Amino acid sequence: MGLLGTTTQNSYYSGSSFGTYQFISLDSIITNFMYIYVGENKILTKVNRTDIQFHAMRAIQELSYDVLKSFKSQEIEVPNTLKMVLPQDYVNYVKLTRVDSDGIEKVLYPTGKTSNPFAITQNDSGVYQFTGDNLTEQDPSNTWDGYSDQTESDPSTTEAADIEIDYRGRRYGLDPQYAQSNGTFYIDNLRGYIHFGSSLSGKTIILKYVSDGLGTDSEMVVHKFCEEACYKHIMYGVLSGRSNIPEYIISRYKKERFAETRKAKIRLSNIKIEEFTQVLKGMSKPIK
Repeated sequence: MGLLGTTTQNSYYSGSSFGTYQFISLDSIITNFMYIYVGENKILTKVNRTDIQFHAMRAIQELSYDVLKSFKSQEIEVPNTLKMVLPQDYVNYVKLTRVDSDGIEKVLYPTGKTSNPFAITQNDSGVYQFTGDNLTEQDPSNTWDGYSDQTESDPSTTEAADIEIDYRGRRYGLDPQYAQSNGTFYIDNLRGYIHFGSSLSGKTIILKYVSDGLGTDSEMVVHKFCEEACYKHIMYGVLSGRSNIPEYIISRYKKERFAETRKAKIRLSNIKIEEFTQVLKGMSKPIK
């Protein structure tokens, strides 16, 4: 009956799939759900496995956004184009960091002062140019061309030009989003690129991002802390899509889904009292 009976210590430590015991696969969740909840004298007398699979995949998607830890990341060296392609399964970013020579990650902050708009190609008279029935895009746009060519200065500089009014707001107090010299970026979701400031050319960048968890079969796994929440998501999804189900039954599983999701989120927050105490000690240091 033991879950480790099929894997010996020798095969585990001589292999490469380390740490996988903390996860359960989507296929196992679907099979377990069929055994526990579907059948004679059970909550669901009959349901197609395809229906359960759909709601199980939706559960993984929803839980990936707010509950499950995002452990996906990519590291690149910023090319001369100052652009990075968004990952294939990208949904949202957690953070971007620049890695210094000591391997320490320094957080990058998005800039809200620029973008990469659709630049319409015009002739000398300003007439829009078309390719067939569609407007022709000018690549690169003047906005992106100007941003990529600028030289980012140190926000702590004391040069005379520093008193001039610029987009950083230095004359009347530095804008907090520019009170750092790690570098800036913005995301062009329309074209699927991350654009970096010129100071990051050639630097090592790490993108940590959220996926919906449905990239490949091997990625469709759920942490065991979140297993019960996944069952409640499936149950609520199946019942809410059926007719002649009493409303109080649907409401019951809606509440259970919420409760199990909240419990999973607390468990996965992974708060350790010793680590938390150390952080509080650092916050209590007097500032001289």
